[in-house]
Amino acid sequence: MPPLHPPRGRHRKPADTTVLVTGASTGLGLAIGRALIARGYRVVLTARPESMHRFADLGIREGQGVFLRALDVRDPDHRLRIITELEVDLGGIDVLVNNAGISYRTVIEHATERDLQDQLLVNFQAPMELARLSLAGMRARRWGRIIHVSSVGGMMAMPTMGLYSASKHALEGASEALWYEVRPWGIGVTLVEPGFINSDGFQKVRYTPLAQQAEADQRDPYHAHYRYMADFIGAVMRRVQATPQSVANKVVRVIEHPDPPLRVPATLDASLFFWLRRMLPRWVYHRVLYWGLPSVRKWGRGPFSRPALPETGPKEDAED
Repeated sequence: MPPLHPPRGRHRKPADTTVLVTGASTGLGLAIGRALIARGYRVVLTARPESMHRFADLGIREGQGVFLRALDVRDPDHRLRIITELEVDLGGIDVLVNNAGISYRTVIEHATERDLQDQLLVNFQAPMELARLSLAGMRARRWGRIIHVSSVGGMMAMPTMGLYSASKHALEGASEALWYEVRPWGIGVTLVEPGFINSDGFQKVRYTPLAQQAEADQRDPYHAHYRYMADFIGAVMRRVQATPQSVANKVVRVIEHPDPPLRVPATLDASLFFWLRRMLPRWVYHRVLYWGLPSVRKWGRGPFSRPALPETGPKEDAED
């Protein structure tokens, strides 16, 4: 059956297409930016104000279709200002790539309301607000692409990563609704879902105060959770073949696809978990994953003490 209201503008030239990439001074965002520049797109790369120096350090400067803008995705004024500025100066955004994000490593018991709010603000609220602000221009032009960098954590959850998974699940749900809502105007919405990527990203996760205390204290009831999960994630991310560049290439293919799908698994493990969830009965799926957790038989054992409740909120060290 042919798709209803297929996206228009199938033969847009890269030089005539403006792409905004958030969190572009490091990691996957940087790889996406470089891939788009190499393809000849008109690219707006953003980073937090305190991270803008990284572009110069990396040899990326404005000129020949490359624009650098400071953007703190947490700040509503920043979000509104950049979308308004690009509408005036460049005629609007054709493609929005919401890549900026942060990741907490904490069990639910060690997370405060403020931690949860911060995780959701950066990974869910900010990208949806940027999408909302971009839509009027895309509708007027009757073409656009909204690409949210999600995660395998948006389809499943791992222990110590519950807040992160919550933010990605929220992003996936809202994006699915948005896919239906804006398709009549030729606007495509896609969730790019990476799993493990061979990078140093696992070293940039944030710990709540209680999580940090528990990882360091062998008497804490959750010490084994943090110790074995951190070792496991780090080992896997150093061994997998997927790289920021390979995922960035998939983002470019989504932009250039005449009718991009709602979800794109971006790594082998993301595809594997997608099919496991579909093929296995749910009770089997969860038990298989549980007994596959690293050293899970050691979890919940040891001379435990009760940790004190935290008095402080999250550190202000969010990723771009």
